[in-house]
Amino acid sequence: MTVLFTFPGQGAQRSGMLHGLPDSAALLAESAAVLGQDPLQLDTEAALQSTRAVQLCLLISGVAYARQLMQHGARPSMVAGFSIGEYAAAVIAGVIDFADAVRLVARRGELMEKAYPSGYGMAVVLGLDAQQLAPLVAQVHSAAEPVYIANINAAREIVVSGSDAGLAAVMTLARTHGASCAKRLAVAVPSHCPLFGDAALQMQQAFDTVPLHRPRCTYLSSSAARALFDPLRIAASLAANMANQVQWAVTMRLAWERGARLALEMPPGAVLTKLTAPLLEDGLAVSCDSTRLDTVLALASR
Repeated sequence: MTVLFTFPGQGAQRSGMLHGLPDSAALLAESAAVLGQDPLQLDTEAALQSTRAVQLCLLISGVAYARQLMQHGARPSMVAGFSIGEYAAAVIAGVIDFADAVRLVARRGELMEKAYPSGYGMAVVLGLDAQQLAPLVAQVHSAAEPVYIANINAAREIVVSGSDAGLAAVMTLARTHGASCAKRLAVAVPSHCPLFGDAALQMQQAFDTVPLHRPRCTYLSSSAARALFDPLRIAASLAANMANQVQWAVTMRLAWERGARLALEMPPGAVLTKLTAPLLEDGLAVSCDSTRLDTVLALASR
């Protein structure tokens, strides 16, 4: 069975996510050497109010679990990440080394926090498609209260980014136009929209000194919504992804077209599993967070 590893983004985090990781001592020690602090200090409810802490914890969690699966013989034919999850996917594909990914993700989180320390975020709208939601976003958007469509999670699950007031106005309009749900997400910055254009340019500079390698498996970029094989293009996609939409639905359809029939979501959570399952049709999407290791390995070996 062709196996796809998926790696979640912000919103999936929970306190304690690093404390139960399997065989993670070496990975945590490597992270500590890069960061100059114990990464377990980032893994508390208070610390996870920081975008930098969230992104680092998601990177470490995803890489640790994926490496455990690979050590047991479950190797992916494809990888895909959602937002910050694209960095973990790049590590598992062999495009960037883990230590470099830790440095890059720390820098990414710092840039995002500095640009928008408060007053911004993201919200999800259910029950409207992008064509229905776009005019409502355009009606609200202004220089004073910017708001943008950010993530296309599914046909009728769209995430918007922007200012608190802009998000509130869009959510109100969405409900009056038939949305079944409109709520804020646990993300403190306006990811995946033009507000991060300048920060994305600074991330590109951060990649200039990072050694890059050709991927060992197919790397699916959820911001480009295509398979990328050139390490320079992957790096450019990673650097810019904070300012670009996430096209998860299209990317998962692409994975299916390329033969993926088992999608294993790395911890924490099961958000991507719920989004991916309807798109695999004759395949299976599984959250490793809520499935026994021996079951995951048995599925991967089929």
